[in-house]
Amino acid sequence: MAKGEYKTWLQKDNLTKLRAWARDGFTNEQIAKKMGIARSTLQRWVKDYKEISDALKRGKEVVDAEIEDSLISTMQKHTLTTTQYKMVKKDSMVLKAERQKFANVYKLEHPDATKMQILIATAENIPVYEQIPMIKTVTEVDPNVSSMIFWLKNRKPELYRDQTFKKLNEANARKALADAGISEAQLKAIKDADNPENATVVVDDISKLKELRDKNADSPTK
Repeated sequence: MAKGEYKTWLQKDNLTKLRAWARDGFTNEQIAKKMGIARSTLQRWVKDYKEISDALKRGKEVVDAEIEDSLISTMQKHTLTTTQYKMVKKDSMVLKAERQKFANVYKLEHPDATKMQILIATAENIPVYEQIPMIKTVTEVDPNVSSMIFWLKNRKPELYRDQTFKKLNEANARKALADAGISEAQLKAIKDADNPENATVVVDDISKLKELRDKNADSPTK
């Protein structure tokens, strides 16, 4: 690319393009590709030429502002209006008048256009059918709790983010202690069940009871 190519992007129309691309959410890398230059070149131009820097900055600020407005709107109770349309064929006289009017204007703006070009342009811009609103629905929308939490965590982290994490950590710690207590109790129960001294012997014969007594008496004392 020619060394002086940056001058082309300092023109009003091209600065408008840059603002539009930034407003549409394109990254600097994507914008550079659209411009036909390397990203490093764009970064250098942004640094060296205030016009290019301002165009990209203002475009992105518009996007940020629009997104912020949209986020704020979801945090407030609002109404959502939807409209259903029906495609209806235009009245023949109305259609003819609209196309004649368009053709006259097109001729003035394009004096070299042929008759066929005028007819094509008229057909493309003045359709036969039009949308007629049929049903309009208004719905009450409650505030979005997730949006509110996101906003508060980022706007007031000292009050919300830390407290949230602290409570979560405390809850996890309590759960871990509870789980550990349950595990120890289960282990003790298993050990007690395996200990012969804790076994219960049921004897339903007097002779066997005497035999068991004598056996215990002969056993050495621990």
